[in-house]
Amino acid sequence: MRALVLGGHGFLGRSVVAALVARGHAAEIGSRALRRTGSGPRVRRIRFEEHLARDAWSAAIEGIDVVVNCVGILRERGRETYERVHHLAPAALAGACAAAGLRLVHVSALGLAVDARSGFILSKLRGEAAMRASGADYTIVRPSLLEGEGGFGARWLRAMAQWPVHCVPADATGRIAVLHVDDAGIAIARLCEMPGRDLREADLGGDDRHTLVELLAALRGGSARVVRVPAIVARVASHACDVLHMSPFSFGHLELLRRDNVPRHDVLASLLCRAPRRVTAVRAAASARDPAILPPTRARGGGSTPSARAP
Repeated sequence: MRALVLGGHGFLGRSVVAALVARGHAAEIGSRALRRTGSGPRVRRIRFEEHLARDAWSAAIEGIDVVVNCVGILRERGRETYERVHHLAPAALAGACAAAGLRLVHVSALGLAVDARSGFILSKLRGEAAMRASGADYTIVRPSLLEGEGGFGARWLRAMAQWPVHCVPADATGRIAVLHVDDAGIAIARLCEMPGRDLREADLGGDDRHTLVELLAALRGGSARVVRVPAIVARVASHACDVLHMSPFSFGHLELLRRDNVPRHDVLASLLCRAPRRVTAVRAAASARDPAILPPTRARGGGSTPSARAP
């Protein structure tokens, strides 16, 4: 099987590529940057926000059996808008896959709600609707918060966990089923091998269910002083972070923190054929030995999940 992983240079995409190769498949990367080194996977240069028509995908998916879409943006930049990256381009891709008879695995996110105000969340919902209407052999994957090496958001959470004071939004009461990015990659690789009719929607989450306060304590390996920031102050701060492109905290993430990011029907263990990794316990032990270093305040992209930048 030859798979094209869109966003294959990103946090989740790298794990998907590694899992596909480990399972004996050929994997190629769809990315806006040609960063192939040595004997690594072939890279197809694809500017996601420009592939808004079905025909635009014809050359990009030529010779491919299955497409995995791991592309997402946390914040808009120029032509990289939520509508283009999360809805219009995936809709065109799904149409192209349907016409070519290709398997499509589309990564979305948990915690989406139609009453949300965030453009990030609403565009993700429109992307999911486009999958269902496309006629493609699709599966929608909704992972919870991803933990692992190389993740921008994951590094921030680890760093915050080590602070003596945890400032959290007062209304961030939703539970998070944090899972390891490598487990998510293996699960997605397994879905590539299955026909979409077997599983149209796949919610993925770890065994632990934490609120943000509990998650930070688990990553720290012990409690810290908690300061609950009033909801209006947290909202203003989230918009400021969006404007300044500072930290992974955004208005979209704030809305996600207000509701559960927990699978309705978790299929992670069945796809892995084992129990998921207990990432918070592992991270707490590692943090005690080697505390995290605060990452840079600016980044091209975000992570949920959705911290991958368009390729």
